[in-house]
Amino acid sequence: MISPIRCRRVSALHRRAPFARLFGAVALSGLLLGACDVHGVTDPGSLTTMVIAPNPVTVVAGGTQQFTAVGHDFDGVTVTTTATWTVVSGGGTITSGGLFTAGATPGTFANTVKATSGSISATATVTVTIGPLASITLTPSPLSLPVGATQQFVPVGKDAAGNVVAFSPTWSVVAGGGTIGASGLFTAGQVTGVFANTVMVSSGGISATASVTTTAGALATLVVTPNPATTAINGTQQFVVVGRDAGGNTVAVTPTWSVVAGGGSINLNTGLFTAGSAAGTYTNSIRANVGGIVGLATVTVTGGSLASVTVTPTPVSMQVNAAQQFTAIGRDAGGNVVAITPVWSVVNGGGTINAGTGLFTAGAVAGAFANTVRATVGALSGNATVTVTASAPVLATITVTPNPVSVQVATGQQFTAVGKDAGGNVIAITPVWSIVNGGGTINSASGLFTAGNAAGTFVNTATATSGAISGAATVTVTFAAPTSVVNLGTAAPNGIMAGTAVTCITGGTIAADVSISPGNTITGFGPCVITGVRHLNDAVAQQGQIDLTTAYNTLAGLPCPPGNAIVANLGGTTKAAGVYCTASGISVSGTLTLDGGGDPNATFVFQAGSSLTTAGNIVLINGAQARNVFWQVGSSATIGTASQWQGNILALTSITLVDNATLFGRALARNGAVTLGTNNSITLP
Repeated sequence: MISPIRCRRVSALHRRAPFARLFGAVALSGLLLGACDVHGVTDPGSLTTMVIAPNPVTVVAGGTQQFTAVGHDFDGVTVTTTATWTVVSGGGTITSGGLFTAGATPGTFANTVKATSGSISATATVTVTIGPLASITLTPSPLSLPVGATQQFVPVGKDAAGNVVAFSPTWSVVAGGGTIGASGLFTAGQVTGVFANTVMVSSGGISATASVTTTAGALATLVVTPNPATTAINGTQQFVVVGRDAGGNTVAVTPTWSVVAGGGSINLNTGLFTAGSAAGTYTNSIRANVGGIVGLATVTVTGGSLASVTVTPTPVSMQVNAAQQFTAIGRDAGGNVVAITPVWSVVNGGGTINAGTGLFTAGAVAGAFANTVRATVGALSGNATVTVTASAPVLATITVTPNPVSVQVATGQQFTAVGKDAGGNVIAITPVWSIVNGGGTINSASGLFTAGNAAGTFVNTATATSGAISGAATVTVTFAAPTSVVNLGTAAPNGIMAGTAVTCITGGTIAADVSISPGNTITGFGPCVITGVRHLNDAVAQQGQIDLTTAYNTLAGLPCPPGNAIVANLGGTTKAAGVYCTASGISVSGTLTLDGGGDPNATFVFQAGSSLTTAGNIVLINGAQARNVFWQVGSSATIGTASQWQGNILALTSITLVDNATLFGRALARNGAVTLGTNNSITLP
């Protein structure tokens, strides 16, 4: 008998009555026996269904999952099959053996894994999830910031597939440079330097680092060295200034130098001091200024070795028994005054003298006593001749010194008067001082002159009078030394500066230096002439561009009165000193006259938001000078054909001089080129 369990297919056929009636019991029995093997096991039928396992399944991004496919016949009997694997709705990839690799994009991918055998197929759903934290990226890195400044760092965590993973960071500073808070806010320390991989963020065993460079902060102090300094009369001393922030870190500075308490003069750009002729200690006289922050140094000026002694007055004429004060002046080999303490004596008669003070008293005998008054210092001495007369000497002339002299407005000048008789002998006088031709006022007893506020030359105005005899000196009153609104610094020696290139067609002359940075292209100079030095992206040109940028920004930041707004072409107008501005371009067709009002330091600043375009000339009157005229141009400047232009052009982009245009000033372009046509000339003001 056939087992009803192991021969399910046949049993099923047996139960179908029509089948049995058609073939009969005997035929059915043979069919049943053929449907079972000799052991009573049923053979599988044709593949009718397929199942994929596991389904559904969750896989982390980048992870793998082995899928299997099981086939069945109509009765559910397992059918051996070879499936073809595919991914139909994304989520990853699968091998021919059913090994699935999840992609980087998380999500649920319904019925995406498919197994196919013939016309039979099955699918499985895959959910791809974000994996565990695998890496951290930290920004910004590298970072540069001033000491004491803050910076928020931002960490981004990702899994192995690159998906962003939320995590709780732990912050630390591992190589110095500052501190960091729990939120990732970094505060730079007070020490400058490069701190590699110092900011660390971590979670578990995963971490990332960022490098920090701390730079100097805002300028807080200036230190001038050497301080104190000692130099000989007329000698030189190079002063250097170091800027520091509040933490003591060095800050790069470009100071303006000056001498505020005497002792000599100094180059306002370089700090090279030249001592004057007067020895002494000049406390806090050397001054470096950067934006109102000041550094000072003391300088002591010393004389050279004593080379000569001169006694004054000589010759001198005086009455018997009269007194005369003599003075001795020591000088070094260069003629500089050296402080001395002489010993006085009378060597050829004529009277007596106080050995310590030099006060001489004539004797009772008249006569000429050559070189009788002597002042001695060591092995050196000087002498004066005295003529003793029985009656009072007659004044013949009065000489006023210095003469001529130049004095700045509202400043003082000490005058001295020396009286002499007809023989040239000095006679003691007590003059009365007066001003006869204007220029200022004078103390009638002391001769101290104070210049007025009007500049000019006043001939023989400072007058000394004794009796009927007078002497006078001429005074030239000048305005104070100019204080420019802007310091061009190392850009000043340049007739041309460019950011990219300089081009000249033919016949041009630049009577100054030419600098280019960061470019270094210069063409056409052969047909055109440069009388100065060429700086092609060297250290001088690079510093020049820094100073040019500072000057440009200074000019652009000057306040412009509302009444000085430029609303039309400037040609045919006259402008007084001041700042003039427009948000657009400046046009000059015809002649623009700049009136200094009698002040040679009158300054004119023209601020153009965009361009400068000319087809005319600049005329300066009443003391106006080209060196004090500035054109700050927001884009490019074009000096038109045959324009006779004056002033310093500071342009953001480029400058062009069209044929036959001349410039008494400077063409300074920050970012672009300077282009010359034919027969142009540029001369420093």
